[in-house]
Amino acid sequence: MVPENITMKYSDKLLHSIKNTGSLLCVGLDPNPEQIPTQLQNSCSGTIELVEKFCLHVIDATSESCCAYKPNLAFFEALGGDGLSLFERILHAIPDGKIVIADAKRGDIGSTAIQYKKAYFDLFDVDAITLNPLMGFDTLDPFMSYPGKAVYTLVLTSNPGSNDLLKRRFEGRGSLAEFIADQLNRKSATVDTHLGMVTGATDPSSLQNVLSVYPEASLLIPGIGSQGGTIRDLLPALKGHKGIPIITSSRSILYGEVDDRNWKSAIADRAKQMKRELEIVTTSYV
Repeated sequence: MVPENITMKYSDKLLHSIKNTGSLLCVGLDPNPEQIPTQLQNSCSGTIELVEKFCLHVIDATSESCCAYKPNLAFFEALGGDGLSLFERILHAIPDGKIVIADAKRGDIGSTAIQYKKAYFDLFDVDAITLNPLMGFDTLDPFMSYPGKAVYTLVLTSNPGSNDLLKRRFEGRGSLAEFIADQLNRKSATVDTHLGMVTGATDPSSLQNVLSVYPEASLLIPGIGSQGGTIRDLLPALKGHKGIPIITSSRSILYGEVDDRNWKSAIADRAKQMKRELEIVTTSYV
């Protein structure tokens, strides 16, 4: 992984990667040992070796089709003490020029947030991280002085539980999600780090309302594929949005037939297909 180039803004790094690949696809690295093809399981002596080989195969199979990778920390933490060491090795295996987003969803008071910042921005040196703002916007502050990095803040998630809080009316806004987007927009004018948003694709009408509040935000968009969102439904919401959207896919790309002997080529084919399907969006940004 290339060390952060402090002379290049995050949005420029992202656009450079998109232009090099012709793709808005972000491949999520969610290595679930139980779903990894049996053929690979049978060739490995333990779970760490299995997950490492699987991630390396995925990166090799998809690197021509994506602009970014999003390793999900939960799948590495579940491996115990060796999991974070493996996470770091996977980061170093990602090709130069790719955007690397740590899917951590952290969010805590300042003293704790500082430690998360030291871990992911300083030690692991990822390009971006996902954060949860529900303990307050001050939880973002330790991450705010990095021009070459981004924070993707959870705003409108793709899970059904987003109805519980994020889609409820709040402070005169149509939803809490819109309020969060507005606060991020205001905060973005005073910080160095790029403040992006995680905005799911499963509710296009709510998404459109959120994007109208913060039209400059880079977007990390889950929910296409296995969660039910479609690219066609996403188009109206993205029309005219100035920030760069990257569409993340994990399960839809990583897992097909468990016993598929051609599983690696199948992963490559699914990534290529997703890249092709996204071209209708990509042409608006490159």
